[in-house]
Amino acid sequence: MVVVDTNIVLDVLLQRPMLADSARPVMRQVELGSLTASLCATTVTTLDYLLGRRFDAATSRQALRELLRLFGVAPVNRAVLDAALASDMRDFEDAVLAHAALASGATAIVTRNLRDFATSPVRAYTPEQWLALHP
Repeated sequence: MVVVDTNIVLDVLLQRPMLADSARPVMRQVELGSLTASLCATTVTTLDYLLGRRFDAATSRQALRELLRLFGVAPVNRAVLDAALASDMRDFEDAVLAHAALASGATAIVTRNLRDFATSPVRAYTPEQWLALHP
């Protein structure tokens, strides 16, 4: 099981030029059931906020429903927050995602942001790296 970072989901949902092309195959693996993946609970709330700025409420909520149909959720609780605070990861949001991934048993994080996950307790891969290892 992997945790997919917020930026990968946004790349696809917002059809970000030059980024969606590498993120889309990862999302496709999840859709097809060949990759078991979760989103961090904080990703879901962040997506709601960002999608709500771009789309109407009905469209945003439908996108979230579809994502929750496809993905599990890596929970964020007190233990995850305490571990993130105690970690040497500089970005707290990424530390929360990394420690939620660890607590949920994920073996990898798929992200565009390898630098901020350099000291993550769960190894991070770019979409291209992940796909090269798991075609």
